[in-house]
Amino acid sequence: MSFPFYIAKRYLRSKSSQNAVNIINFITFLVIVIGSAALFIVLSAFAGLKTFSLQFTNTFDPDLRAIPTTGKFFSISSENEKALSELEGVANYSKEIEERVYLTFREKGDLAFIKGVDENYRSVTGIDSTLYFGNWGVTEYNAVMGIGIYNSLGVPLNNYRTPMQVLAPKPGKGSFSPQSLNTKLYNDLSLVVSGVYAIEDNLDKKYVITQLHLVQELLEKDSTQVSGVNFKLNGSVSLEDTRANIKNTLGEKTIVLTRRELNGTLYKMLNTENLATYLIFTLVLIIALFNVVGAIIMMILDKQTNSKTLFALGTTVKELRKIYFVQGVLVTSLGGLIGVLIGSILIGSQLAFEWLKITPSLAYPVEYDFMNVLVVLATIVILGLISSKIASSRITKKLVAQ
Repeated sequence: MSFPFYIAKRYLRSKSSQNAVNIINFITFLVIVIGSAALFIVLSAFAGLKTFSLQFTNTFDPDLRAIPTTGKFFSISSENEKALSELEGVANYSKEIEERVYLTFREKGDLAFIKGVDENYRSVTGIDSTLYFGNWGVTEYNAVMGIGIYNSLGVPLNNYRTPMQVLAPKPGKGSFSPQSLNTKLYNDLSLVVSGVYAIEDNLDKKYVITQLHLVQELLEKDSTQVSGVNFKLNGSVSLEDTRANIKNTLGEKTIVLTRRELNGTLYKMLNTENLATYLIFTLVLIIALFNVVGAIIMMILDKQTNSKTLFALGTTVKELRKIYFVQGVLVTSLGGLIGVLIGSILIGSQLAFEWLKITPSLAYPVEYDFMNVLVVLATIVILGLISSKIASSRITKKLVAQ
């Protein structure tokens, strides 16, 4: 054990003869503990909120999705489909086509997206787990819609007598003519709602899901034209290698996006919020650790007689500075450890007992991440090193040689 560390450890455990110094040291230590605990709890809460937010998109979006490079649609041939089914790393794939349409039911109307999917869609995504009530239907003219659209239109389930109408503009080129105004400008499709899904507010107001061929006919597209292909991976090949193989199979007409890239805005927003919260609480810790500088300077003045004695016995100014530097680092590190321990207990109790709730049935989401432990401890130690260095630099030869 080095001499500066030995003396610093004794100073850490011993009390000052002046009660004011003891109070200042206790308050400084308490501030470090509370600050580090608060930072860890907030980071754990944001990690929980991030996971909670992403679970909705994770059930709706596939592992990979191929979309057209330009335009809304692209063609996928039978040769492409055969090659995709033989790709190593792909467990299953599903074709889809979607377009913005107008929904109408009993003089009520709403804009939404109609999504036509094939029979593999439910096995490629986790959409089955989002079904709120009803089912996927037994006839090809059945549809499942988001609960937001369901509430807006008030469409009863299994209403075969007066089904919901879906209107889509007819594709065409050129300008309107008097002759064209006399013809029907839109295609229509009658759908019977058999089920309702609930994910999150934006998605709940966005989609009506039905059979792929029905939407292709509504949009006057042939059976090879789709707006996307969804892929479920089996993990036997890395994601990037599988993406490259899909890209090679479908060619330059498509780009292949991961789930993270499909929700890039959401990920960026969550990461920005997490970073902003970390920086705000770190700023609070920086302000709090000014107390460490003040406490160490008070300790230097309180132990000035001891420092003079040590200097007279041959201790150098550099070693005296190191004593108070090590003391400051020990105080901040120990405070940080205790703060993280307290924060871990609180987060663990929330995970185990769910004592803090958003609603009577929904506990506030938190997540215990070891990376957050490292981030908090690293932040405390780095700030402690800086504040201890500033405070210990107050030791000068003039101070101890008088």
